[in-house]
Amino acid sequence: MRLAELSEHSGVSTATIKYYLREGLLPPGRQINATTAEYDEEHLRRLRLVRAMIQVGRIPVATVREVLEHVDDDSLGRTIRLGAALWALPQVPEPDAEDEHVRAAQQEADDLLRTLGWANARLLTTISPAYRSLVVSVAALRRLGYDWDAELLVSYAELMHRAAVLDLDFVETRESEAERIETAVLGAVLVEPMLQALHRLAQEEESARRYGFE
Repeated sequence: MRLAELSEHSGVSTATIKYYLREGLLPPGRQINATTAEYDEEHLRRLRLVRAMIQVGRIPVATVREVLEHVDDDSLGRTIRLGAALWALPQVPEPDAEDEHVRAAQQEADDLLRTLGWANARLLTTISPAYRSLVVSVAALRRLGYDWDAELLVSYAELMHRAAVLDLDFVETRESEAERIETAVLGAVLVEPMLQALHRLAQEEESARRYGFE
């Protein structure tokens, strides 16, 4: 398809597509002549991914570029490639290691991973943004007087592991390796907010069942 057709099929203006091409978010089309290029379904899929990350995920263009560089790096194995792409997404800042609540939260997070037997996650604690986010959240709760500990977190973690299995089962239905990584990235951008929405809906439902509407 030509640029105008790519715009029509995607709902993205030609000016925006040209901007994405200049910024390296979209690979160049196959050059037909000096002024015309041809695009295919791969371009359309990538364009939809970029739009989802920018519009729904509110991710800056520079970060989107970094994520996509990892998505396209077929020199890496799937786990490293996926991890690099997800870790490039916006993350919480490094917690203050001297904060007593942070130290307590780290201890609970470490105890949690040991209890679950998540050996791979334990190996990555010093560099994992997800581990850092867990510590920051638990520390904030403890600072407010809510002593969430490993024992309490286990049931939540087991639910999330079931969700992760479903995530990767779906990722494996995609045909190409790049498409699998893209699907996993979309999961972080779109599925995580959906899971949060389902969590809140479940809370509303359970609250009404327990306490009614009075």
